[in-house]
Amino acid sequence: MSAAERGLAVIPLSRTKLPALRSPHHEDPQPSACRGECGRTGHGVYDASTDPLRIRELFAAAPWASGYGIACGLAPYHLIGVDLDTKSGADAPAALRELALRHLFTIPETVVVMTPSGGRHIWLSGPPDTVVPNSAGRLAPGIDIRGAGGYLVGPGSRTEHGIYSTVPGTAHLPPAACPPALLRLLAPSPRRRPSPPATDAPPSAQQGHGLVQFVLAAHEGQRNTRLFWAACRAYENGLGEALVGPLTDAALRVGLTLREARSTIASAARLTGHD
Repeated sequence: MSAAERGLAVIPLSRTKLPALRSPHHEDPQPSACRGECGRTGHGVYDASTDPLRIRELFAAAPWASGYGIACGLAPYHLIGVDLDTKSGADAPAALRELALRHLFTIPETVVVMTPSGGRHIWLSGPPDTVVPNSAGRLAPGIDIRGAGGYLVGPGSRTEHGIYSTVPGTAHLPPAACPPALLRLLAPSPRRRPSPPATDAPPSAQQGHGLVQFVLAAHEGQRNTRLFWAACRAYENGLGEALVGPLTDAALRVGLTLREARSTIASAARLTGHD
């Protein structure tokens, strides 16, 4: 009820973290595409509601429920869940930090939920006109995304492995807006725009020189960030291919390895649609 009062639609969950109510169509000879149009309960995240009467009805129908799920992608927050998993053996927090460095974003102060296995669920708010799909490991190993049609286990829920709880100091926060650079990574890629027609005009030598000097001025802790920014600007202005060599040389001169430089420039190419 507290979650619903904050505008978060909920469903009852069992101790396995699955929806507690069985589908009313489980005995149908063919798989059903019903998402609740039949008027019965048991449609998973499509049952989610913020209406107290509806919530009582759902939990009365599942008295064995030991937790609740929070539907993602719904108004008013259009919730996006970033699940940093610890069970896969990957260092998900480090992977997220690397993504943030490469793509120039920071995770704002927001609700963070601790899982019984030691993982973290980061709650972010998305724009109403962008549909973020669910994914597992697509962003980086160990990072799963809960978007439209998915749900997050609510804090206070009891599962077979323990209790979910909020990180101290975050329970009162609203879900913070997803950084635009991260949102671009999460949302489906738009169709690649056709390349502009080739011309005989040479790339701007002055602009290219400025981008290379920007990288050469990097101090330790800035090198990847500056290289990525410069490479993005180069690709956006039609200088990408011409500056791959000079930017790589500049990165080596400020202390990056050849592998790091190539990887960062390749990330810039992907982000700007030139991979």
